[in-house]
Amino acid sequence: MDREHKTEEKETKGHGFMPGLAVDAVIFGFHDQQLKVLLMQYKKTGVFALPGGFIHDKENLNDAAQRIVSERTGLKNIYLEQFYVFGDYSRSDPKPLKAVLVANGIQHDDDHWLLQRFISVGYYALVDFTKVVPMPDQIFDGCDWYELNNMPQLMQDHNVIVNKALEALRCDLDDKLVAFNLLTEEFTMGDLQTLYETILAKKLLRPAFQRKILSLNILERTAKKWTGGAHKAPYLYKFIS
Repeated sequence: MDREHKTEEKETKGHGFMPGLAVDAVIFGFHDQQLKVLLMQYKKTGVFALPGGFIHDKENLNDAAQRIVSERTGLKNIYLEQFYVFGDYSRSDPKPLKAVLVANGIQHDDDHWLLQRFISVGYYALVDFTKVVPMPDQIFDGCDWYELNNMPQLMQDHNVIVNKALEALRCDLDDKLVAFNLLTEEFTMGDLQTLYETILAKKLLRPAFQRKILSLNILERTAKKWTGGAHKAPYLYKFIS
């Protein structure tokens, strides 16, 4: 965030932001058969969290989500999908944020706006993690990629949010064809199957997978990929826009 926005966040009453509403982003990174998630570590606290932020009074919700994700990845025009709203009363645990305020020397009392109940709109993002330079700001010690099966315990309900995002991503593979946002313009059927298998965390039968994808009538075959032996070269496909 820029300096003006950071100043607003430190204000006791949270002027300039929508009250009681936040965005939490599950940024999935894929590359070379690996699926990871981007996590933040708050300075001097040992508290881990998802990248998140708040919505300005005159800012569209989707624009706020794009801004928050761009601030942490350095990328623009990232694919984002809103997947759930988290509003259980039990998620309102002020202790982690109290520790963050203390660690950053921010004066506060129990009425500070950051310690109040928040409803969070969940988004997931899809990026190639090799193209990302994780960008923490002054209140974080770290901003790094973690394997999904080797994540630290996260603050509040953020572990639940990650699991819900992964569930939504897996459903959207077929429903919304989100995997194509992680492919180059031309790709092989093997490239697509590898992506599906990484996200689903299971192996798929090649003939059945190919039949299913081709039956959707969403791909155009373009050429054969050069491998040094024409008889072994797989076909290249592209998405019909």
